Amino acid sequence: MTAAQADVSGADEHVHRRLQEIRSAGDLADLVRITGAEDEHEAYVDAKREWAAAMRGVPTPIASAGGLPGTRVVVDGAEFWIHGITHAGTDAEREVLREHVGRFLDEGETVYCEQGIRPMYFDDLPDVCEMDDYRWAMAECRKLDAQSRVATFRDEGHDGILEHLLTRASQFREATFSIIDAGSDVYGEAFASAVGDVASVFFTGHEDLAIRGEYEAFARSRRAAENPAKLFDLQAYYARSFLPQPLEREWLRRHDPELEILTHARNERMAAYALSHHDRAPAVHLIVGAAHQPGIAYYLERYRDDGRPLPFDPVE
Repeated sequence: MTAAQADVSGADEHVHRRLQEIRSAGDLADLVRITGAEDEHEAYVDAKREWAAAMRGVPTPIASAGGLPGTRVVVDGAEFWIHGITHAGTDAEREVLREHVGRFLDEGETVYCEQGIRPMYFDDLPDVCEMDDYRWAMAECRKLDAQSRVATFRDEGHDGILEHLLTRASQFREATFSIIDAGSDVYGEAFASAVGDVASVFFTGHEDLAIRGEYEAFARSRRAAENPAKLFDLQAYYARSFLPQPLEREWLRRHDPELEILTHARNERMAAYALSHHDRAPAVHLIVGAAHQPGIAYYLERYRDDGRPLPFDPVE
């Protein structure tokens, strides 16, 4: 049983069977047959809902590496740990990460991080290696037939690439979520969650279904940024939120190919980077945004189980 699959041995037999059926789907067309839905859109939404509900009843794949939560995958005798964080730049998260990463390095272990995280938290630690996932994504966006919004922003000298991807609607959504979250101090988290769920219906589109752009993700991330002890809960949330990567990627690719490259496709890139570069250290730690953690684990496990190398070509 793999980390991405989670241990369903204690789950209801029907739940176990349904999870296995959904995992067996190679594409959205397979989901139509499995769910009995009328079309692929309905099949994806139904499977997503059923998957999240079923995963609440199985043990989380999240473990602890000396106190820092993450997903552990052993490949060819090497331990790979994927640690999902908020990368919100808070002092609390910085302090916790530097404490653990410092210990990993002292023990001779390897630390890689998602591009953009190193200057935020580890700029003075030369042994923390920044992966090339954003540079790779830029190169892939330029290959799309349609003009790349992302590549254009970079070529024009603008910073904050992901920020420019946000539409006015998504910016308004985040502002709304912030207001709702601020009200939780007065009205309680249960009330804020209920209101947030309603707001999510109005402010999330097809693309957000594949990247978890709803209030619960926003609120959990903000809590964890303020109190890193809640990183475990944030990671567990994402572990049960995503369908297997081929399904999420196909859905998102149909609705926003660039966003698919910038999100789930980078999971495969980071897994391939770690496999291609690690030097047989006692353990390899990947410090990434929490939403990337399940996908990276999926690709490490796929390589472990079928032995086929993940595609990795250096970015020119």
